[in-house]
This record gives sequence, structure tokens and C-alpha cells, in this order.
Amino acid sequence: MALDQSFVGRIYPPTAPYEVGREKIREFAEAVGDANPAYTDPEAAKALGHSDVIAPPTFVFSITFRAAGQVVEDPQLGLDYSRVVHGDQKFSYVRPVRAGDRLTVTSTIEAIKSMAGNDILDIRGEVHDEAGEHVVTAWTKLVARAAEEA
Repeated sequence: MALDQSFVGRIYPPTAPYEVGREKIREFAEAVGDANPAYTDPEAAKALGHSDVIAPPTFVFSITFRAAGQVVEDPQLGLDYSRVVHGDQKFSYVRPVRAGDRLTVTSTIEAIKSMAGNDILDIRGEVHDEAGEHVVTAWTKLVARAAEEA
């Protein structure tokens, strides 16, 4: 059954703050194979004008995808997560994520489409720091595959 179009524009409450740690940034950089010293060395980051180490661009995915869980788990939406695959991801940064940031995410359903029996859900995550400053916007596309016919 197709997802309800009336959910487009629905905004979910901000998440609890996520504190970005140096070690999490280092672990993520290692996991994705990015040896940029600005991700692991505070002095290298400061030489580039940052107050502390910065996170690789895709680091924020782990925060925004967790926030999108509010959408995915909304019983009124009726999304069958067992059929969901990750379709796309993109980011638009105002500034890099830094160690010490305390970030919250507000998720909004931007679009719901149906194609060939598949439901496509676009979720926008607005990420703000503790001062309320906008840091990054992340867009996540989820595809709920059509049920196989018996």
C-alpha cells in the first residue's frame, strides 16, 4: 500500500544533542580510509583555521540517519522497514562538523513518491549546533521495495 501523501511536510521534533568527539571522528576517518590530518590532528586542523579536528563530510550521516528513525518508526506513516533500502544521500554544509560540537537534528518529510509499486521517501535533516547555528543539511532517500507477488 502506498504511503500517505499527507505526511509530506511533516516535521519531527529535534533529537537530543549528540556530542561529537575526537575519537569518533578519528574512528570514522579510519573506517572510510581518509588520512586527512585535519580529521585526527588538532594542530593540523588549527593550521587550516579550525578550532579543533573536523569530521569527514559523510560523518554526519550517522547522526542524521539515526534522527530519520523518528520518521521510519512513525506508526502512522506505515513504512515497512523490512523492505527499505538506502537510495541516496547528499549534504550541504554551512561549516564543517567539529570535535566538541553538540548537534541536534530536525527531520522533515520532503517527498513521498510511488514508482513501480515502490515507495520513495525523501527526508531532510537540518543539523544545528548548541547555539542554534545551522551546520549542515542532509537529504536521505529511502526506497521501500514493492512486496513480491505470490
